[in-house]
Amino acid sequence: MRCFPVGADQAIFSGMTAFFRHRSALFMPASNPRAIAKARTLPCDIVILDLEDAVAPDQKAQARTAARAAIADGGFGDRPVVLRVNALDTEWSFEDLDAARTSGVDAVLVPKATPAALRDARAALGPDGPPLWAMIETCGAMLDLRDIVRAAPTLNLTTLVAGTNDLAKDMRCRPDAARTPLLPALAAIVTAARAGGLVALDGVCNAIDDADRLAAECRQGADFGCDGKTLIHPAQIAAANAAFAPDAATLDWATRVVAAFDNPATANRGAIRLDGAMVERLHLDEARRILASATE
Repeated sequence: MRCFPVGADQAIFSGMTAFFRHRSALFMPASNPRAIAKARTLPCDIVILDLEDAVAPDQKAQARTAARAAIADGGFGDRPVVLRVNALDTEWSFEDLDAARTSGVDAVLVPKATPAALRDARAALGPDGPPLWAMIETCGAMLDLRDIVRAAPTLNLTTLVAGTNDLAKDMRCRPDAARTPLLPALAAIVTAARAGGLVALDGVCNAIDDADRLAAECRQGADFGCDGKTLIHPAQIAAANAAFAPDAATLDWATRVVAAFDNPATANRGAIRLDGAMVERLHLDEARRILASATE
């Protein structure tokens, strides 16, 4: 799951979950041209143009047109641009998908994901259309995780996003600052993503003005094995980028693990002793992943 126990080795293993291109995925309302223009200048790894929650019903068509124009205009550099469409049981969804199909967007985020909704989205986008991301934000989706992940190759589904706000509502739970009621769900989403070779993104933090809470949520998501976090405000980007990036100690550890196993004297061993700790080949795979992520 790319997570490690909290304790004496925490400084070494912190940040191991991250791939750089997924540290920070910022939602921007597609109906707000100033927000879209600003997104082109921000240091987030991914821009998500939102047609759903951030857009009022009477602005859906305008937002769809604006999103297509923004994608066509470009200017986002090498960062992926994702389009969150409206849920497939709404009146706007298929027009959203039709627009996404030919827009050149890098992925389509499907809210309220179910196996049927994802199949319908893939059918609307076509087999050669953009990849799908799935918002896991209902109790039903939690129960459907196995089927969603198993269908991922045929759906061209690459990413699971924890929709913690809607999930809390559907569960009728009352999350505290530590998100205690949601942690089993977050662990299940990460487990499902790893089983299917998918990316896992943590849900948003609503406390825009609480830097300590944001930092704690980012660290918690990283500790749970998420690849990054979805965000709702540009002020949240720095905290996510820091939490989900390998720090200097992690990179040093990874470098030394790879070097140790490359040593002819230990190259064929299943486990070696390094700095007073036992390191196995599963750690070698993780070390290589960390070093590869640092060059993306």
